[in-house]
Amino acid sequence: MTAMNDNTHLGATAHCASVLCRVPASRALDFLVDGLQLGRWALGCWQTEPAGEGVVRGHSLFDGQPAWVRPVADLQALSVVYHVGGSAQALAPRIRATVQPEPDGTACRISLHAERTPDMDDDRWLRLVRCHEVEVLLIDAQLLALHQAAKPPTAPL
Repeated sequence: MTAMNDNTHLGATAHCASVLCRVPASRALDFLVDGLQLGRWALGCWQTEPAGEGVVRGHSLFDGQPAWVRPVADLQALSVVYHVGGSAQALAPRIRATVQPEPDGTACRISLHAERTPDMDDDRWLRLVRCHEVEVLLIDAQLLALHQAAKPPTAPL
């Protein structure tokens, strides 16, 4: 793959991309577990629509191929596991999002964690790493916009 010549992550078997987001952890977790919102930030599962039984279907922005995802929340751990596959019947846990609240409660750190599967070649792995680095920025921007839109307007002094 000529567009990506940085080999920094090629020997790695796991990757984590994270961002500090200026929204409460509960709002971030609600956003991350929402399969329809996933279709606004996941480059490999764009424009999601319900497929039944908690599964959403979208398509890859890279090749247009369909993708199915079932987000499963662990509210106690403040995490979401994304079960991903090429069909609704072939889902496997692949990606994990975690939310770590900041002490003041007004912000949180959102992280996307991935493990490289044995069948993933270097190009595919590097693409996943780069996608997650962009996706956390998309999550941050969209969450902040939603959070600001939900705040009541302040009266002028």
